[in-house]
Amino acid sequence: MTFLVLVILLISIFFFVKQSKEDRLESLGDHVVSNFRAGLAYEMADLLSFSLALSEDGELKNALISEDEAKGYSILSKITKRFKKYTHLKSLRLQVLSPDFFIFARSWNEGFEGMPIWWFRDDLKTLKRSKQPKVGMEIGRLLTFKATIPIRSGGKLLGYLEVIKFVDEFAAKLHKKGIELFALMDECYLKQAELMRDFPLLHEHVIVNQNFNQQLKNKIEKIDWNTLLTKSYVYKNDRLYLLEPMYNGEGEKIGVYLITLSSEALKRYEKANQSVSFFTQFSDADIEQVVASWEHPYGSFRSGYDKDLIGLLPKLNKEDKIELESEAKEILGEYSKDELIDIILSNEHNEKKIGAIE
Repeated sequence: MTFLVLVILLISIFFFVKQSKEDRLESLGDHVVSNFRAGLAYEMADLLSFSLALSEDGELKNALISEDEAKGYSILSKITKRFKKYTHLKSLRLQVLSPDFFIFARSWNEGFEGMPIWWFRDDLKTLKRSKQPKVGMEIGRLLTFKATIPIRSGGKLLGYLEVIKFVDEFAAKLHKKGIELFALMDECYLKQAELMRDFPLLHEHVIVNQNFNQQLKNKIEKIDWNTLLTKSYVYKNDRLYLLEPMYNGEGEKIGVYLITLSSEALKRYEKANQSVSFFTQFSDADIEQVVASWEHPYGSFRSGYDKDLIGLLPKLNKEDKIELESEAKEILGEYSKDELIDIILSNEHNEKKIGAIE
């Protein structure tokens, strides 16, 4: 009887420990996925805010009005060079489309002017109806983050500015935190995304980000994929694998994000302050504020471009400021006294300022 009781007790302890581990992994997985969604939302908000700013560029509007495609290319290529040098947007691509979705200019190459893109870009159908800014993971020749913004002069629609960013940049940000990302597009979309036909496959999905970990890919190929699809997480060989659906701007499922963390990364994550996003290092309140700023991106400035340029200056080294400082002075010189006061008052100050504004 004593032996039987001990056996039952040991079995109970074993199942209790196993269940506790399962509950812990499930809880950790839920929180990781929640933070991943927040990080993804931040990427979208950041891209949309940047796009709204660039769509107000006066030179770009003039190039569209005068139908000067060469000037359009020159403007876009200069903008990308500047922002790649001074900001975190290293994989930035810009293109301008006509109101009928023909290419007007691209930042990364010339020679595609007048080419239609509506036939392989299903997401543009909604834009044609609504003519409102949109952002999302969209399938073209490649699968990328895309923000598409109408360019207007008064009430007239001149065209659309499209800001494009590769998933690789987001994956690199996660890698620094010990997290590996595989952005996986359903294989059925290869007919549309023809530039991805030579991309590697993983469980009938195309690996979108090309900076993936090859050794991990070999391990993932041995995982029971059906179990992962059913449970949304699998823990194997001291590594947690998580699945999160990938949606386009229309809310259609086009693939999955496979997120994987080592046991060491999981321990660091568990100890971290859980009110701070593990992916962006911004608090939940920060992220909510950025997402809310979609509706009012300019604040007291006339355009988002003015706001971003002025905000960028304090972050630069002295030798890098010279050219942008001159442009900032020229921009602010066109503001009225009341507008400048509004800009000053919209910033938070820790000390009381005394004096007159001249």
